[in-house]
Amino acid sequence: MAAVSWKEILLLTGLVAGCYWNSLSCGFVFDDVSAILDNKDLRPSTPLRNLFLNDFWGTPMAEERSHKSYRPLTVLTFRLNYLFTELSAASYHLLNVVLHAVVCVLFLRVCRLFLDKTSSLVAALLFAVHPIHTEAVTGVVGRAELLSSIFLLAAFLAYTKSTSADHSIVWAPIALTVVLVAAATLCKEQGITVVGICCVHEVFVAQGFTLPMLLDTLRQVLRGKDGFPYALLQTLLKLIVLVISTLLLVIIRVQVIQSQLPVFTRFDNPAAVSPTPTRQMTFNYLLPVNAWLLLNPSELCCDWTMGTIPLVESILDLRNLATLVFYIVLGLLAYHSLRHRHSSAKTVIMALSLIVLPFIPASNLFFPVGFVVAERVLYVPSMGFCVLVAHGFKIVSHKGHLKKISWLMIGVLLTTHAVKTFNRNWDWESEYTLFTSALKVNKNNAKLWNNVGHALENQNNYARALQYFLQATRVQPDDIGAHMNVGRTYKNLNKSKEAEDAYLVAKSLMPQVIPGKKYATRVAPNHLNVYINLANLIRANESRLEEADQLYRQAISMRPDFKQAYISRGELLLKMNKLTEARDAYLRALELDRTNADLWYNLAIVNIEMKDPSEALKNFNHALELNPRHKLALFNSALLMQESGEPKFWPEANRRFLTYVEEEPEDANGYFNLGMLAMDANENTAAERWMRKAIDLHAGFRSALFNLALLYSQSKREIEALPVLDELLRHHPEHIKGLILKGDILMNHKKDTHGAKICFERILRMDPTNVQGKHNLCVVYFEERDLPRAERCLEETLALAPNEEYVRRHLSIVRSKMAAMSAAGQPLTSAEGATITGKEEKLKRVKEGTEEVAGSEEEGRGVDAVRAEGGDEKNVRKSSAESLGDMGMDKSESLDSSQSDKRTKGKSSKEIKDIEKKRAAALKRLEEIERILSGD
Repeated sequence: MAAVSWKEILLLTGLVAGCYWNSLSCGFVFDDVSAILDNKDLRPSTPLRNLFLNDFWGTPMAEERSHKSYRPLTVLTFRLNYLFTELSAASYHLLNVVLHAVVCVLFLRVCRLFLDKTSSLVAALLFAVHPIHTEAVTGVVGRAELLSSIFLLAAFLAYTKSTSADHSIVWAPIALTVVLVAAATLCKEQGITVVGICCVHEVFVAQGFTLPMLLDTLRQVLRGKDGFPYALLQTLLKLIVLVISTLLLVIIRVQVIQSQLPVFTRFDNPAAVSPTPTRQMTFNYLLPVNAWLLLNPSELCCDWTMGTIPLVESILDLRNLATLVFYIVLGLLAYHSLRHRHSSAKTVIMALSLIVLPFIPASNLFFPVGFVVAERVLYVPSMGFCVLVAHGFKIVSHKGHLKKISWLMIGVLLTTHAVKTFNRNWDWESEYTLFTSALKVNKNNAKLWNNVGHALENQNNYARALQYFLQATRVQPDDIGAHMNVGRTYKNLNKSKEAEDAYLVAKSLMPQVIPGKKYATRVAPNHLNVYINLANLIRANESRLEEADQLYRQAISMRPDFKQAYISRGELLLKMNKLTEARDAYLRALELDRTNADLWYNLAIVNIEMKDPSEALKNFNHALELNPRHKLALFNSALLMQESGEPKFWPEANRRFLTYVEEEPEDANGYFNLGMLAMDANENTAAERWMRKAIDLHAGFRSALFNLALLYSQSKREIEALPVLDELLRHHPEHIKGLILKGDILMNHKKDTHGAKICFERILRMDPTNVQGKHNLCVVYFEERDLPRAERCLEETLALAPNEEYVRRHLSIVRSKMAAMSAAGQPLTSAEGATITGKEEKLKRVKEGTEEVAGSEEEGRGVDAVRAEGGDEKNVRKSSAESLGDMGMDKSESLDSSQSDKRTKGKSSKEIKDIEKKRAAALKRLEEIERILSGD
């Protein structure tokens, strides 16, 4: 057995790199979305033990909707990718290419066991470039095949060293083989089939038995003529160890899936639910279909489910001839290899074992799987195919007159396969390119039409997406997911009536509930989301809330463990102000899944609506324990701490707001609330910096502009506040509090009574009943020494606010002043523009209104701040269903987003005390003004 040289390693690596370098520009497509983008097990925040409790897609193995694909070592490599590059698709593709190169080198090493140096290299080169591997290499989820193959080949190589030169057993390689088989199985289930390959090698290659010899030996042993030959005893001992180890692995695997097979529907694998003999004829016909893909990989397709391959329903179907030919060829090869001891027979038997045994789990012959044909499962079987081709090349090339032709043919084969592989990689660049390429091969698969629609939908091209979804319903009229997609797209196009009709069609296709029969055994669990989507649609109509609730309850009655139904119903009950029932719905959902951070968040929102902030904060904290970077939980819990008025909470609130802006660096609301928190702590420099950042991100941010101006005013920097107020009023000319503050600064600091007068008159044009603006205009008249007008103005103000004592006192002061001036013969009005000078102190504008703004109505604080900016609101409820759209049958089908609910805020005890202090200060100033005027 020749070793693998560095030149051969470099040749194989270079060839793999040349064929697959363009895969680095591909994104996450098809199953990658579920396995990578949506899989929480990749995130560092998820406990590592979850990888061994959940399936390949991140779903707990105990759940009925689990795919039961247990591949924790593969998911661990995804997690390592995420640790270094997060969701950079290029790094995931690069590692796949590297792993494929490793498999090629190991395969070359295996081929050297039963092929000569040249033929084994030909087999490895063909394996490196075969187009059937693009799904396993370029599709990120194909890493399961790559890793499993590495451990499978390593286990086989280890086992071949289990016999010493003196034919005794070497146990260390056998122990290593068992460990490597376990590792292969933890990467993908078919890894366990290497045990069968080792058994074939031991019996027919290592021991040199042929089938007739083996049968003859067994007959002699059973007749008792001879004892067990020593070599046979050693072989049996080794095989017993392997078989027992395999059985233990199988038992553990069955325990992991809790003795439950995954639930598949007729859409995934139509033949699996077909009657006899249709089921058997179709499954057997799939064998030559897979063989043809290895022989002629010209038409490749990423999805062969649904109607791709029509059922073989009659024994007269001509496709049965293909099945017959396949079994004849397979039988002849097996007959040749099992009856002879020469090296050619050993090569063929090992090639057949590599083809047949790893394919058995995916063959549908012993148990149904969730697909009809899948190109990636041919990754290991193609090794046996490549061995057969290389062995045939060896035989032909040794015939002198055919040597050149055989080399030419193998050269053409390698070249065309390499080009096909390179071009096929481009199909995996995006979901749109992948699914449109699949439609060129197969137009009878509704799932492909659906997925092209999804790709267009992700580009917000709803009109074109709708055409593909409608075509899917025409190709497969009973496809529930396709009708759900149609409904969702109509909803996105604001065609609610058409959307409802589509959902009702999908609902009518659902199997009827049969008492005593488990519902999920007859329908995919995600199809139940038709009830959720229909309810989410009709609950936009306030008069149909009860109808929507009935749909949620119907879904729950079908599956009491349907978590999403409880979540959506909780949102609806909250909207209906049935807070206790909403809380109970979320608590029930938490019984089903206590690791869902969104559920704890939603429960916290219910607690807030129920006026229970301490419980709300506790549940926000639960959400953050599960997901420390849960954006809405960070924002709203920090807001709750800030609103509590308790300084002890401020450092943690500040930390959470800082974490939030790390997650959402472009959201001005995060910086704004950091500024408000700094204002609470009298950290004016920091407050100014955060407010400026918020304004830079959101020009015209009403709340940030006003509070920044207020900050300048309170910091004795009134002149700096004026340009900020000008910007505020340019964007929001109706901002009354901004006009009041600007008027105050103009009159008291710029001595610009005319400018102040314009501000107050603008307020009264917008709101003639505004007492504060009216009173301040009266003060302007007094400043201008237009006492009759000031008197009339104050009378009108008193009529608006008859209970305001300060207005009454000011009116009395003005009248006393007018009487004194009349008695002294002085005119009651001055020349235009004149001001009061000398001993006559100016009557300052009453500050109570502005102080109240500063003390109790700092605009934009907390929820009010975000709410003032409309679309920037962050204090909304969110469930795990939000931002997903409708759930349907295919991988990108999901729920309609739910309605957002807003919450209000009350004033803290600290704010109320501040208000009282401000009011007391304002009253003290009023008394001083009255004293001055009375003295005058």
